[in-house]
Amino acid sequence: MTASSELLSKYQQLMEKFKNIVIFQSAVSVLHWDMETKMPPKGIVLRSQQMALLSQIGHKMMTDPEIGKLIDEIMKHPEYESLNQIQKRNVYLIKKEYDEQTALPEKLVVETARQRTITTDVWKKAKAAKNFSMFKPELEKLFELRKEAAEILMDVKKTPTPYDALIDIFEPKMTSEMITRIFNKLRDGLTSLIEKCLSSPIKPDTSFLKRRIPIDTQRKIAVELARFIGYDVESKEAGGRIDETEHPFTTGYYHDVRITTHYYEDNWSSAVFSVLHEGGHALYEQNLPAEWIYQPVGTACSSGFHESQSRFVENVVGRSREFWTYFLPKLNALTGNAFADIDLDTFVRGVNEVKPSKIRVEADEVTYCLHIIIRFEIERDLFAGKIAVEELPQVWNEKYEKYLGVKIENDSEGVMQDTHWASGLFGYFPSYALGNIYSGQLLAKMQKDIPDWKTQLAEGNFKQIKQWLIKNVHSYGNLYDPADLIRIITGEEIDVEHYFRYLNEKYARLYGF
Repeated sequence: MTASSELLSKYQQLMEKFKNIVIFQSAVSVLHWDMETKMPPKGIVLRSQQMALLSQIGHKMMTDPEIGKLIDEIMKHPEYESLNQIQKRNVYLIKKEYDEQTALPEKLVVETARQRTITTDVWKKAKAAKNFSMFKPELEKLFELRKEAAEILMDVKKTPTPYDALIDIFEPKMTSEMITRIFNKLRDGLTSLIEKCLSSPIKPDTSFLKRRIPIDTQRKIAVELARFIGYDVESKEAGGRIDETEHPFTTGYYHDVRITTHYYEDNWSSAVFSVLHEGGHALYEQNLPAEWIYQPVGTACSSGFHESQSRFVENVVGRSREFWTYFLPKLNALTGNAFADIDLDTFVRGVNEVKPSKIRVEADEVTYCLHIIIRFEIERDLFAGKIAVEELPQVWNEKYEKYLGVKIENDSEGVMQDTHWASGLFGYFPSYALGNIYSGQLLAKMQKDIPDWKTQLAEGNFKQIKQWLIKNVHSYGNLYDPADLIRIITGEEIDVEHYFRYLNEKYARLYGF
């Protein structure tokens, strides 16, 4: 049975309205990118007003009563069941967004957009000054705005708590209770593995990671890494670019997807791994099905799946012995043989050193998820009213000492290290650890499908791995919720065991246990 022309006409009208929203949002993302990369400092007041106005316009577009009328007419149409899976999913996703946005007062949306811009700007200054008290008043304002939105969205989404409503934005249908259960298991397994690594007599040499590499040279390395993964920033047909920011990020849509990194002369590996990480995000965005552009299904499944792609490229590929078998000679060629005296095994052990640290983005694979668990627990308790914004530094420092055994010296290396809370992205952090778990499950499946993937990687061939990711992850877009997608790809529910197996096998080789 095929849908009638009347029903298809209404569906097309709905999709045209959504297309305009997507185009508008993509323009807003360019302004956000400019704010982080090129905008002069004095522009912040004007930009906060621009972002607030654009947020108001975007909200009006999404809450257009005509969208609600079309959704209603389509879903109540006697031939609704004749729509195909993609069409029904598009209607479902637009309805979800429409219901949520219409529940949020325009004034709240506008004020949140304005406050996000101001809070992010103050965060940068407070971080540089190592002064949380500068940041606290603006963060408190933004938290109250997000809390108000969360309480409204909780009713719309029918979630158990306000915080769950925020998690659902990034990881649909996932709850804090489910995440707590998964993270408790994750924490116990990682704590055991960390202890094995730290008690091993093998102590990696990491001194070469502090060798000074000129920033111009690091920029060339970044382009070479982009070339390796097939993220085009060079040709006349390029759909990407690499810029510099305090906190690396990826933004864009289909044909224009941009990444940023940061360069430190005495910490060259930071840029290497952030380019691979953000490059993984970019590949996902650029390889969504071309025929789904401007449709809700033509977006990523979830933030967790997005992080699975970035962590896969950064860690499973980028920290592997096979990758460096191929890339170390290239690194030497680009740096004038700066690492000619470092053999492959020493190099691989060095870039995979397990060492509890203060900074999330610099953390090794094994300790990384503990950084995320700390943030998740703080967010959960913050929205439950168990802690206040002014207590964040103290709670943060206590958890870092308890979970990672490190002492935070100042709030810039502590509670102010990330941009997420300054941007109002409460509920996003769990996605990083969920992404790691997904990446372990994807790896287990890929190893069955491409048994010689490591041999190919050692020869400098990333193409088949990339094609596997496109076919098994990117090609599904947002056709399924994350719990369903991981089941469709792997035949299993979300499960930490594959990720544990990957880490244990890898680090047993590196640390000899």
